[in-house]
Parts: sequence; structure tokens; C-alpha cells
Amino acid sequence: MSQPLFGLVPAGQPVLTTPTQTPTPTTFLFAIPPPQPGPQKSFSHIVIFLLPGVALPPGTAAAIYLVTPPTSPHQTEPNSKFLGGIGPGKESAIFKLGPSPPPPSSGVAGESNVVIGVSVEAAESVGARIAEMAGALVPASSTRTETGPGQPSTLVLAQRIIKNAFNFLAGFSGTAGQVEVVPLKAFEEWWRKFEGRVRSDPGFLERDD
Repeated sequence: MSQPLFGLVPAGQPVLTTPTQTPTPTTFLFAIPPPQPGPQKSFSHIVIFLLPGVALPPGTAAAIYLVTPPTSPHQTEPNSKFLGGIGPGKESAIFKLGPSPPPPSSGVAGESNVVIGVSVEAAESVGARIAEMAGALVPASSTRTETGPGQPSTLVLAQRIIKNAFNFLAGFSGTAGQVEVVPLKAFEEWWRKFEGRVRSDPGFLERDD
């Protein structure tokens, strides 16, 4: 993977294609410098895409991370926040770095470098992590571990989320060699519909429809 694979476009800034660091053959770090004085402004969204003609190895996808410095003096590794993924069927996506700019030491919003990590991983793993993100959309009142009369437990809610995803994604599965795969585009479509239903009907997971 010596050739450039990915393009990054921070909102309002030029495209980046050359990683700042390549810790492993499948891991790429892009340090985005702060905007220079002038019309450029700090950004909170970034577009990431596969460059034209690039095809990832079969059965893989690119996991996208926001990398921030250690938060403890005893921590030796940086923090990595999973943002989503791109891959076959979903060659580009827009990612939000956070609801608000992190503190200056983390480098977002023009104080220092913003570091984006791109890691080529198993497509199944990336898709599963996208599905896991749906758990954050479930209202806090719906994720209690102690239940009252008629209230499902956290385990039951998790099972219903997984069932919802499985039922939707089953129709998109295909095979790559001997491995059954689901395109990331299908996960993205499920996520969009699941998020919309949670917003319009927050209690639907509490009902055994």
C-alpha cells in the first residue's frame, strides 16, 4: 500500500492525500495543520474518500478515527475515537469531529494539528462498529439496567438493536470468495433509518413489535 489511497478534505481547506505518518502498512495518520490567518476558518467536518482507481483488499474497509493526545500522564498511547468507515459501496463519507471544539491541547478548531487516523481493517469489524454506534442513540431512560414493570433490560434492548440491524442487512449480503459480506453502504442505510426512527419514536425499542 505504498501509493496514496485516501483523500481528506477538511471543510474549507485543500485536499490532503499524503499521510504524515504510516505507523504500519495498513495504518495512516494525517496531521491537519491549523488554518492560516485569512479567510480560512476552523472546521468541524471532514470528507474522506478513496482516491480514483484505488481498491482495498477484498474483505476490508477503512476505519476512520479522530486521534487526540493522552489525557493522563500515565497514558502512553493517544486516544482514538471511532468516527465511521468507508469501503466498497461507500467510497466516501462526511464525518463530524465532535459536537464542539475540544480543548486547545487536542488540536481541533485551529489551535494545533487535528490528527485523523485511517486504518484498513476487516470489513465485518468496521461494519459491526458502525452498528454499535447506534447504541448511543438510545435514550438514557431506555438503557437502565434495573427494570420496573414492563421495562426491558439493557440486554433485551441490545438484542433488539441487533435484531433490527440483522433483519435489515440480511437482504444485502453477498459473498467474496468463501466469506459472506455486507457492503458498508448497507450499514450506512440501516444507520440512517434507525437514527430517524429513534428520533421520531424514542420508545420503539421498549416495545416488542
